[in-house]
Amino acid sequence: MGEFEAKYAFGLYPLQQYLAPLEGGRLQAYGLAWDARPAEEGGQRWFDLYADRQLEPGDPLHWTGVEQNWNYQCADCHSTNVRKNYDAATDAFSTSWSEISVGCEACHGPASNHLAWARRDAGWRALQERKGLVNALDERKQVSWRPQVAGTASRSTPRATAREIETCARCHARRGQYTDDIHAGQNWLDAFRPALLTPGLYYADGQQRDEVYTWGSFVQSRMYAAGVTCADCHEPHSGKLRASGNAVCAQCHAPAKFDAPDHHHHAPGSAGAQCVACHMPARTYMQVDPHRDHSFRIPRPDLSDALGTPNACSACHQDQPASWAAAALNKRRPRSKPGHLTFAASFAAAERGEPQAAAELATLIEDPAQPALVRASALARLAPLLTPRAMTTVAHALNDADALVRASAAEVFTAIDPALRVEYLSPLLRDPVRLVRMTAARALAGEPEARLRVEDREAFAAALEEWRAGERFNADRPEAHANLGALALQRGSVLEAKAAFERALELDPTFAPAAVNLAEAHRVSGDESGAERVLREALVRQPSEAAVHHALGLSLVRQRRLMDGVAALGKAHELAPANVRFAYVYAVALLDTGQREAALAVLHAALREHPHDPALKQALASFR
Repeated sequence: MGEFEAKYAFGLYPLQQYLAPLEGGRLQAYGLAWDARPAEEGGQRWFDLYADRQLEPGDPLHWTGVEQNWNYQCADCHSTNVRKNYDAATDAFSTSWSEISVGCEACHGPASNHLAWARRDAGWRALQERKGLVNALDERKQVSWRPQVAGTASRSTPRATAREIETCARCHARRGQYTDDIHAGQNWLDAFRPALLTPGLYYADGQQRDEVYTWGSFVQSRMYAAGVTCADCHEPHSGKLRASGNAVCAQCHAPAKFDAPDHHHHAPGSAGAQCVACHMPARTYMQVDPHRDHSFRIPRPDLSDALGTPNACSACHQDQPASWAAAALNKRRPRSKPGHLTFAASFAAAERGEPQAAAELATLIEDPAQPALVRASALARLAPLLTPRAMTTVAHALNDADALVRASAAEVFTAIDPALRVEYLSPLLRDPVRLVRMTAARALAGEPEARLRVEDREAFAAALEEWRAGERFNADRPEAHANLGALALQRGSVLEAKAAFERALELDPTFAPAAVNLAEAHRVSGDESGAERVLREALVRQPSEAAVHHALGLSLVRQRRLMDGVAALGKAHELAPANVRFAYVYAVALLDTGQREAALAVLHAALREHPHDPALKQALASFR
């Protein structure tokens, strides 16, 4: 306990958090926040962001922990021209910014030429067309939306670029960052890796689940495909909608057709008659901050029953099951179309490991009408399900026009035969987009390096250095050191790998992947007792970490301490019963120690949850 200065307030209405300075230039976000809403809306109060957890110092989510560090977590989106400036040698930040808030240069880039134009300095006429702006967001200039008979407007000229949307995406997307040496107007994939539609972040149908902001939803939408940009609906300088309520949608969708009971089937003016109620359902994050899903999807309560996805109907009619909503919609619209987004069943099949999933994902990837983010996400889901046909699909995706699709395809090749990796990925080492280059280089690191052609080795070295620089940029994070350690281990530099994993654990002693990988580095170097020591130390800090128990069990089995090993593997299975790998290994260990019936019970239980898993089926057949 002690007194700490609240040096800054930051956030976005209605959430205010407070930053306290700690040693090493760190600004840490305190866990007690202020709800700025009016009192009659439940605001004007302090509240604990983690009221359901008793956070202690050392926990990453405690206000002193790595997950509450403003320099890494928050600064780049809440301030302008941020330079993190982390020095790994001193473990200190000297973070700088041009403006503490979001200013003009955050979206328009460096302003010196704009100021020269405004002052009419020498040569200003050459700057007239773009007013000297580095990033002129002019994709809507001289564009109109022409009404159609069907009641929905169309863009007078197709949108030729995504410059405005990518400018917004720098902050309005869930993404990882690997450099701050970039400004608005440059390709955002040269600095950021956007999150894909992965389980945990999104539902199988692409609806937001975790706090993913809005880019990932919007680029799935029919509106994005039709050429709509963020500024068609939002006034970018005020942050407000261009019109209130349904009027913002009426800019393009005829009110006589869409803002009518025949369309929305609710009383005019009621909450259910609002366009956003059905097509932009909201989820609340950090207790007071609702975010609307921007995929503008047609409600599909039928998918809720089949796949467990949420639907807008149930958000209001909480006393009714999804089947009731599905029946009501079918009665009102018996010939309704499923909507623009049709990948949910295929994504869900992949999550369940169903045999047809690979072919369905390949079909999605090959379909140019699918949103690029959906195709990139299908590639990620295809990685553990590769078939010969799927391999052909992935190979073609390496040449896709969309850089995110190319990068996702390169990621799939990480687990492919080294010779094939060299054949297919070498051309991507010269890709114009940094994300693609460094993903390809990382997939080629290790065994494939020796197979590279002489003319490709310089490009490989440069691209791999870009990847390493991205990890060093995040050297304040444990996962960055774990990634560098994994690279070193793959390339045979065991001492370098150990140092990297140890540094990751210094930054966050609870970061289990670093402990598991450090134990693996000890094993590779022939020090099995050292591996056991690392894992037991990790369990003192985190006794409920299933992955550490699993790694310890494997270590003990290798040391021929079979019964102790089986006990540790069993503990891992107990703590993470949904993990197929843990169940499989535990069952094999039980069988090897003569516990055949117990092994069969584990396999049968796992197969009930994962009925299509080939390893479980093969093991059960073998045991029988």
